[in-house]
Amino acid sequence: MSQLLINKYNVQGPRYTSYPTVPYWDMETFSLTQWKNSLKRSFKESNKTEGLSLYLHLPFCESLCTFCGCHKRITKRHEVEAPYIKAVLKEWSLYCNLLEERPKIKELHLGGGTPTFFSPENLNFLISELLKTSDLAENYEFSFEGHPNNTTEDHVQTLFNLGFRRVSFGVQDYNMKVQIAIHRIQPFENVKRVTELARKIGYTSVSHDIIFGLPFQTEAHVLETITKTKTLMPDRIAFYSYAHVPWIKGNGQRGFNEADLPSGEAKRQQYETGKLFLQDAGYVEIGMDHFALPKDALHDAMENKTLHRNFMGYTASKTQTMIGLGVSSISDSWYGFAQNVKSIEAYYNLLNNNILPVFKGHILNDEELVIRKHILNLMCNFETSWKDNTMAFEALPDVLIKLKEFELDGLLQFRSKQINVTEKGKPFIRNICMAFDLLLQRKKPETKLFSMTI
Repeated sequence: MSQLLINKYNVQGPRYTSYPTVPYWDMETFSLTQWKNSLKRSFKESNKTEGLSLYLHLPFCESLCTFCGCHKRITKRHEVEAPYIKAVLKEWSLYCNLLEERPKIKELHLGGGTPTFFSPENLNFLISELLKTSDLAENYEFSFEGHPNNTTEDHVQTLFNLGFRRVSFGVQDYNMKVQIAIHRIQPFENVKRVTELARKIGYTSVSHDIIFGLPFQTEAHVLETITKTKTLMPDRIAFYSYAHVPWIKGNGQRGFNEADLPSGEAKRQQYETGKLFLQDAGYVEIGMDHFALPKDALHDAMENKTLHRNFMGYTASKTQTMIGLGVSSISDSWYGFAQNVKSIEAYYNLLNNNILPVFKGHILNDEELVIRKHILNLMCNFETSWKDNTMAFEALPDVLIKLKEFELDGLLQFRSKQINVTEKGKPFIRNICMAFDLLLQRKKPETKLFSMTI
């Protein structure tokens, strides 16, 4: 990759798991009533045909990983599990009472935190109780994130018995110096154990997360990690950039000095070299920073242009409605977003008073709905068009002028009322999406809000 392009485009930018992005949500006019009406509208339109997605945020971890940007509570006290499960089930019951028909679940994902912090018995109770009040959509998919150090055979078997067929294990990097810096000591043998265990039990998709751009990490470290990963051949790999945002996450991301991080150029080289190694092993690049074997459903979704992206990342199937349960979870009705409170104590208090624990959100206007479609098309398919008049918006001519710069740099091609991102342009997909982001342009951040794009 040209160093000139890296210097030109390596700026702060969103990862576009939503549009508008969270810092640009209109919280002054947002209300819980608006959110409820937005959700009911979406649910009525999509529950029978698609079903909905459920994301459960299980925030507890026994130790702090300093690379992590997720919301978590560090504790070794496992008595916190039961009251938290009770609260999540209470929140789900409030949503079920709000909706006018029995929910049909298409996707269910356990994230964190560390979902496998919870005992298999408690996870069994949580999921079983949720399923009592719901139906399952055709070809539903249940998935969970497992920590290789504490995921037991009982965890994997219990969740398999409940219908889980996909699991993701966080690898990050196998080099000991890097692991010490990010406070995640995790031998390859532990990852090998849980990967082989999941396959033996019958999971159809095993995913590994690998991060580049970590403190003290070199290109050789990335290649060592990928070389070991290739011996296990997970079905999917999330190979993504470390998002250094200590101004948001505080001291949790300051277990090292800024000088210990690789430069933008070195970081990009880690990705480009790693990408070549993955492709040589048979993996296909999916969207941004994801890879899958051709036999995996994520690859099929890309080929069929049914790939979808939301707060859970890339998924092989689309649901219009996503409900997030638990502290800090974000829900998406397509027409609006809502995020739960981040304090466990506030979460419990609101639920004890039969109030949905939402503290901020955003209802999209007509312009934002169209731009959201364009950004989703770009992030999933590396193309978008405005041949259909419903995809036009007042500021589109100004956006097209901005996109001309990317065309001159060879990053995209214009066709009749359509743009296609080139292979050279794929690493800059966040920057291309930013040309559509009118909110970002109208109110450029005065302080740091996002990680660097390269």
